[in-house]
Amino acid sequence: MKTNLTKLSLSAIALLVMATNAMATPTEAPKAYPDGELGRMVKLGEDILNNTNTHPLTKELVGNKLQCKSCHLKGSDGKPGTGLGISTFIGTATSFPAYSKREKSIQSLQDRINNCFMRSMNGKRPIIDTEASVAMATYVTWLSTDMPMKMNPKIPCSPLNADRWMNGAKHFAKIQKKATHENYVNGQKLYETKCAACHGKNGAGVGAFPPLWGKNKKGEWLAYNTGAGMSKLNKGAAWVQSNMPMGQGGTLKDQEAADIMLYVDAQERADFDLKKGLLPADKMGYYNSKVLKETHSVRSNFKQFGLDIDKIRGDKKIK
Repeated sequence: MKTNLTKLSLSAIALLVMATNAMATPTEAPKAYPDGELGRMVKLGEDILNNTNTHPLTKELVGNKLQCKSCHLKGSDGKPGTGLGISTFIGTATSFPAYSKREKSIQSLQDRINNCFMRSMNGKRPIIDTEASVAMATYVTWLSTDMPMKMNPKIPCSPLNADRWMNGAKHFAKIQKKATHENYVNGQKLYETKCAACHGKNGAGVGAFPPLWGKNKKGEWLAYNTGAGMSKLNKGAAWVQSNMPMGQGGTLKDQEAADIMLYVDAQERADFDLKKGLLPADKMGYYNSKVLKETHSVRSNFKQFGLDIDKIRGDKKIK
């Protein structure tokens, strides 16, 4: 009887610990902003994340029509980056400084945010410690209030995302390596039925919903370039399955998510050249990376998975 009671007690304790940990993980932003100057910076960072391509402090650094909230979705509290799918900002600050395999260096939270401007925003990397850079990092840090710190030696992202990103990327890489033209055609059909209402049949976005590819009438790129995580067939599929369709994250089957991103990422978009994403040396400050040369194109992104973009699309429209 004593043994059974002991086992029962240990089980009860384990369940209590799990419940406590679950309760300790916030699902929305803190209820109140900090006082004084700190609160101002949190609010400024939030404003920039909501209006990145039009905000006075960042608009000149953005080369498309996206905002940070385009990928870091709003949650039930209406704030950017509190959505519970992959790419939530909640908990992110607890992982930094963190190792980045892409940069082959230890990255600060400001590094991580600013580097996204070169890729997802198809623009220029902000200077570390400028007001915009500090404000964005301050807002993201605020979303981790009261969460325990645990620096990540493998991946620079929220502990709520790390396993989902790594496991999802590995899982979808296996699927995408087997992709065919038939998957591309199916992806187009799925896109038109599940995605086009918000993102437009031609990928240009509808109203407040963000564009996914293409150019405007002035010839300006609308969406992320080929260096962004969303442009990678495996990572894009993991993100889409977690977050889309809006309000229905987790409903797409693996092959559906894979086919949709096969179609989306096979469309024309800006090439990525790391050197073009950095400000001139006399203005940029120190660039914290051991990787100083990096280029990507739609063609090279597909080749990474052993795929020929011409065979996948069934034409030769991609350079």
